[in-house]
Order: sequence, then structure tokens, then C-alpha cells
Amino acid sequence: MSRIGKQPIAVPSGVDVKIGTDVVEVKGPKGTMSTPVCSLLKYELADGQVVITRLEETRQSRAQHGLRRTLLANCIEGVTKGFSKSLEVIGVGYRVAVKGNMVELSVGYSHPVIVELPEGIKASAEGQVLTLTGVSKELVGEMAAKIRRIRKPEPYKGKGIKYTTETIRRKVGKSGGKK
Repeated sequence: MSRIGKQPIAVPSGVDVKIGTDVVEVKGPKGTMSTPVCSLLKYELADGQVVITRLEETRQSRAQHGLRRTLLANCIEGVTKGFSKSLEVIGVGYRVAVKGNMVELSVGYSHPVIVELPEGIKASAEGQVLTLTGVSKELVGEMAAKIRRIRKPEPYKGKGIKYTTETIRRKVGKSGGKK
């Protein structure tokens, strides 16, 4: 039995879960999300908990069991608390600014890089730290990765865009004067 899949998902008050034939819809205070239903699994909503069980013991159903439970748990957590990722812009003259649903980055190129945020993602900038928030864990993580890809942190001076939790392994530069 899957250690993750067999755990029940607690549904907090104020969250409405509707199990359909194709999708599971989750409505909460922060918004609405849906995740697809797997035909190899059985979804049950009873006394404030969602339990997912396998209909058959095949390799495919075992693979889907933990995945679908985690996706549904992320939907429930997203509509109640939301998800956030913080990025840090490090470098002399490097700046970040949020203008509506656009993020403007000045990170050493000849022009500022403008990133348009998809619907459902909000950004806020405090000094050199950019925080992305939203209900979808997947969308928040993907946008944070796209923004980080614009100027990855380099190992010699540590300049670039990095996650606040990330540590950059530094390298020693050239040693001059040897013959």
C-alpha cells in the first residue's frame, strides 16, 4: 500500500469538495481549483475527509495512488492557505519592480526584462526580494523557475536571481602572479 496514498486528506471548514466523474473541484476562500480523476482509483468524501483507494492492484494504479492524493491535497491547501515562492535578486545595479501583472527585472542586460504573470499569480517586491503567490503550487513554482532562468546565479561572485532558501556553492577565482 502506498504510504502517501493511504493517508486521508482533511477538508477544513469553508472548503467545498465536489467529486465528479472527470474532475474533483475544490472551492475555498482563496479561489477554485480542480484536478483530474483517475479511473483506477475510488474517491470517497466522508465526515470531513477525502479517502482515495485503489480499485485493483496493478502497477499503473499503484503509481497513480500517491500522485492523485498529493495533487488533491495541494488543491485543498492552495484554496485555503495558498503557495508562495521568494526570489532574491543579487548584484550591483540589479533591481526588480512589480507593475500590475508585469515584473520588470534589471539584471545586467542592455534593456530591462519584462515578465508577464499568468492569471492567478500575484507578485510583490520588497527591495531585492520578489515574492510570487497563488493558489496553484505548480503555476507558482513554474513562474519562479522561469524568472530564475533569466539570470541564474553564478558561482564566482554570486550575482543573479536565486531562491531565498537556495545556497550558492562559491568557487575561487583565478590566482594571478604565478609563473
